[in-house]
Amino acid sequence: MSKVKEFNEYRAKMNEKILGQNNKVLKRFFNLDTNAYAEGALPTKTKELLGLVASMVLRCDDCIAYHLGTCFELGVTKEEVFEVFAIANLVGGSICIPHTRRAVEYWEALEEDAG
Repeated sequence: MSKVKEFNEYRAKMNEKILGQNNKVLKRFFNLDTNAYAEGALPTKTKELLGLVASMVLRCDDCIAYHLGTCFELGVTKEEVFEVFAIANLVGGSICIPHTRRAVEYWEALEEDAG
């Protein structure tokens, strides 16, 4: 199974379990996240790139993979992604380098799966 498919299936399965508990606070938080990335004064693509930078600086590999996948779906180019990686490393420092490695690996998996 591809890295991308495995990530997406696991994320969907676990989100279903979490949301299936009908916890009002968790459901509202998930909804807030969904609405924050919707088209608004800033385009969704810009918001996803911002989310990617924040995720890299905060060193959350699952968040990085999620935002990379969404960016890929939105037509973000490899050049744009590498500029985001540069900003994230500038802001976050060298501790972001391992996450950049995994991000590049995941981006390549997205490209492979696409075709």
